[in-house]
Amino acid sequence: MLKVNNLKVKYGVIEAVRGIDFEVKAGEIVTIIGANGAGKTSTLSAIFNLVKKEGTVRFVEGDISKLSTDKIVKHGMALVPEGRRIFINLTVEENLKIGAYTNEENYENLKEEMFRLFPRLKQKRNNYGGSLSGGEQQMLAIARALMSEPKMLVLDEPSLGLAPIIVKDLFGILVDLNKNDDVTILLVEQNAAAALKIADRAYVMENGSLVMEDDAKALLASDEIKKKYLGG
Repeated sequence: MLKVNNLKVKYGVIEAVRGIDFEVKAGEIVTIIGANGAGKTSTLSAIFNLVKKEGTVRFVEGDISKLSTDKIVKHGMALVPEGRRIFINLTVEENLKIGAYTNEENYENLKEEMFRLFPRLKQKRNNYGGSLSGGEQQMLAIARALMSEPKMLVLDEPSLGLAPIIVKDLFGILVDLNKNDDVTILLVEQNAAAALKIADRAYVMENGSLVMEDDAKALLASDEIKKKYLGG
C-alpha cells in the first residue's frame, strides 16, 4: 500500500533521514520505533510533503512524491501529528468538522461514528479543545484524522505525555480500527513496548537510518531491543 524508496531529508548540512526504504502492506499495523531525534518525525513529514525531501513515495500504486499535503489526504492517507495540534479555541464538533473537509457530505454519519469510538468526545462535544485533558485531546486528534475516512492512518508519537492506562485504551482503539474497519496503520513511537505489542511488523530507526526490520513479536523478544528501548 505504501512504499518508500531512498527517502532523504536534510536540514542544512544535517542529514535527518538517510536514504531509507520501507513499506506498509494493506491491512498491517507497522511501527517505526527509535529514540528522540532518530528521524522518525522527519520521515512522516517527508511522506506528507511537509518538508523538502529526495526519494520516492508510492501509495496505493500511485506516485505521491510531489503531491501537496491536501491531495495526499484526498488519496486516502491521514496524519495524526506529534503534539496533537488540535484547534484549542474550537469545540470538539468544530474540530471534527475541519477534519471532514474532504468529506463534508458524510459529516453527520462520520461524527456519530467518532462519538461511538470515543464516547468521552460525545460527552464534551461542545467543549473547547483547550479544555480537554491530554488523553481527550489525543482522542480528538485521532477522530479528526478519521473524519477523512482514510485507507491508512499515520500517527506520530500518540502516546507522548499520556498515562499508561490512557495509552492502553488508545492503542486498543487502533487495533479495533485495523481489525474491524480495515484501516492500515503506520505508527511512529518512542514507546517501543506499547507499539511492538500491537504491531505486525516493525522497523528500528537510529540516526536517520533504518537499522533493523522484523516481525514485531520477534523484536519485542530481542535482547538488543530490550536493552536499548525496553529497559531490559
